[in-house]
Amino acid sequence: MTLWKVASMPVSYRDIAADLRQQIGEGRYMPGDKLPMLTELQTQYGAGYQTVRSAIALLEQEGLVVAVRRRGTIVRERPEKRRITRSRQVFRDEIGYYFDPTAQPWVALEAPTLRWDVVPVDLAALMGLATGSEVLVRDRVMGDPETRRPKQLATSYLPADLARGTRLAEPDTGPGGIYDRLEEMGHRPLRWSEGVSARMPSPEEVEALNLPADVGVPLLRVVRVTTSPSGEVVELNDTRMSAEEFEIGYSIRRHVSARLSDDDGDGDDDH
Repeated sequence: MTLWKVASMPVSYRDIAADLRQQIGEGRYMPGDKLPMLTELQTQYGAGYQTVRSAIALLEQEGLVVAVRRRGTIVRERPEKRRITRSRQVFRDEIGYYFDPTAQPWVALEAPTLRWDVVPVDLAALMGLATGSEVLVRDRVMGDPETRRPKQLATSYLPADLARGTRLAEPDTGPGGIYDRLEEMGHRPLRWSEGVSARMPSPEEVEALNLPADVGVPLLRVVRVTTSPSGEVVELNDTRMSAEEFEIGYSIRRHVSARLSDDDGDGDDDH
C-alpha cells in the first residue's frame, strides 16, 4: 500500500481510489470482501471524510465496489466474461440466420413488441434515411431458454415503406424470420456489415437486462446493417448486452505485407 501522508502534498480522492483499485486488482481485496470503514480510511490516508467518500463513490461508479446496508463497502462480485466470436460469417440453423455461435441457443423470452416510430437520429445516416423518417421497430429480449435470464436486447429498424402491409409488420414473421421474408421479397442475397461500440444503458435497458441498478455497467453495442445486392439498406439491427458479461473476439490473419520470408503462400492473406 502506498504511503500518501506527505505534508507538502495532500492526498486527493483520485489517489485514494487509485490505491484501492490497485489493491482490488491485485487480489488484496477479493470479491465479497469488505473495505475498511470510512473513518479507518481517513486515518490510513491522512485525508478528510469528504475526500475518502469521494474516492469510494468513484469506485462505485466504476462498478468495483457496492455499498451494502449494515455491511459497508463491499468489493463487487462480477460475472465471468464470455467471448462472442465474430468471424465475419453468417450461420444458419433450422430457425434461420444467426451471427454468433455463443448466442445461437438463445431464444426470445417474450413476444416481440412492434411499433411505428421515427428513426433514431444516430441511426438515420446508417440507414440512408432522412432525419424524421418513419420506420418499423421490432424489439426483442433474447436469453437462456432454461434459466429465462436475459442476455441481450435486439432491436430491428426497417424502412416503413418497405415493411408496411407485409409480414415484416406482424409479430410472427414465420420460419426464418425477417431475413427470409426480405429475401423472398426480392432482396436476396442479403449482405451484412457491423460496427461495435459501447454506451451507458437507459433505465429501461437496466431493467430489461437485469443489470445492477446501483452500478454503472456499460452496454456492449453491435449495430448490424443489412443491405440488398443493390446497396439498399433493408434493416438495421441494434443489439445491446452487458459489457461486463461479454466481449467481442475475433481471429487475426496475417496480411500479405506481414508475410514471413519463408511463407509458402497458403492463402492466409487478407485482401
